[in-house]
Amino acid sequence: MYSDKENVNILTSLLVNHGVRRAVVCPGSRNAPIVHNLNECPDIQCYPVTDERSAGFYALGIAQAINSPVVVCVTSGTALLNLLPAVAEAFYQHIPLIVVSADRPAQWINQLDGQTIPQNGALGAFVKKAINIPEFHDEEERWYCNRMINEALISCSGGACGPVHINVPITEPLYVFTKTKLPVERKIEFVSASVDTSKARALMLDRFKHASKPMIVIGQTKENTINERLSAYLQSNVVVLIESLSACGQQLYMDEIVRCVENDERYLPDFILYIGECVVSKSIKKFLRKAARTAEVWMASEDGKIADTLMNAVGVIEGNVSELLENVVFDKSEAYYHLWHDSTEVKNVVEKCRSLVPEYSQMYAVKSFEEAISHHDIIRQYANSMSVRLGCIYSKGYIYVNRGINGIEGSLSTAAGYSLASDKDVYCVIGDLSFFYDQNALWNRNIGGNFKILLLNNGGGAIFGKFDGLKESNARDNLVMAKHHTSAAGICSANHINYIEASNAEELKAGLDKFINMKTDSPTVLEVFTDAENDMNVIKEYYTKI
Repeated sequence: MYSDKENVNILTSLLVNHGVRRAVVCPGSRNAPIVHNLNECPDIQCYPVTDERSAGFYALGIAQAINSPVVVCVTSGTALLNLLPAVAEAFYQHIPLIVVSADRPAQWINQLDGQTIPQNGALGAFVKKAINIPEFHDEEERWYCNRMINEALISCSGGACGPVHINVPITEPLYVFTKTKLPVERKIEFVSASVDTSKARALMLDRFKHASKPMIVIGQTKENTINERLSAYLQSNVVVLIESLSACGQQLYMDEIVRCVENDERYLPDFILYIGECVVSKSIKKFLRKAARTAEVWMASEDGKIADTLMNAVGVIEGNVSELLENVVFDKSEAYYHLWHDSTEVKNVVEKCRSLVPEYSQMYAVKSFEEAISHHDIIRQYANSMSVRLGCIYSKGYIYVNRGINGIEGSLSTAAGYSLASDKDVYCVIGDLSFFYDQNALWNRNIGGNFKILLLNNGGGAIFGKFDGLKESNARDNLVMAKHHTSAAGICSANHINYIEASNAEELKAGLDKFINMKTDSPTVLEVFTDAENDMNVIKEYYTKI
């Protein structure tokens, strides 16, 4: 019988799944559920050692001998601190030591109760990864527990080996052992293409071969990560979901297509290879997470980071993505490929999107801007919030955007910095809050005429006001949306920046022509004034019509 503590059971199950077969255990009450589970597990041999300092080195020696990860399990309090010398030694010897410490619940830490020191992170710089896995209350927290343990165990033995720390808060009662078996847990595989590219490529091809509906998803990637030839090949042979932030050519209206087909089971993939960083579209992420419930999901990245955004990854490939995909011959899944490219549903969506002309709004402004620069060799920098979402609809070129954290700060400065290192015209498409937040970027004599700013000013953060529930809140306008009546004209004048403004379609057309074609040594701002409520209505109408 196993413990009734599910975080302990998940940990035990994953230790077995990751091939851990030996554990050094120390006496104590708080860690008793963990020790009990380890002892009950037929796959794990336990060695009792009373002194924690000695236990750490016992585990170190076993790991040296078998060249595999070994657990050392201690109770709460100073027991964990006694492991530090052995952990430090393991860190510098690159020995895979798994420190498992029982802990008191978070609410009791530093509350003058027994053994309630802060344990999470207590081993500091001497572990490759430290995680905290409290008892969970819902499926999302359960997924988080599984993912974090997988990450820690992969970090222990993947690449350069080293110690990791898994801290396990446990509530009372401690000694209830009612579970007849351990849960079946998802193990995330780790394959290093940097060590053996051919093995990783063969594994990936094998997965594609056995899938009837394979799909590649490419999130934000650096420009030219995937060259044009490889990009063209992939898009001609595999269903590829990309946005304008992806370094894999351009594929317009993917968000709109997904919205249209998300409830049609035919479009759900049974294998997903996810490359790159985040995807902007919430609709695409929702669709992929639905698919991931039954599809096999693999992540591929340069650093092998486990970013389980679809919540069901089974494996991670570490290595250069372009090298991984280079010289690969995919057998086209004809029916699934043509469904995404030639079906009536998809063609209708694309045709509607191409033909729809929104009324004057921020959406209209971005559409007009992208059409006006479509034949120019320029750099696009989009700010976060609504700007990048509109860019993903209309941009036919690669978009630079700070999607690492998705904050509004620094978008203007990032674009300004890019302009200093580029001979091309750099266009920054930015909302009013982002612009005014970062206006100090313009207080710089180094920026020149190749830096151009399309400022979308609707008097506040309209994206924050789109939620129906907020309409009843008195805080909505002034506090959440930060409504204002500020113009960039004064800022531009003070910083010797060319200024153009537009408040209707006619002025926008004339302003864009001047904005794009003006020859000047100074930066230029085209400020487009729109109405926030109308901006939101135009976007809603757009998605209603498709």
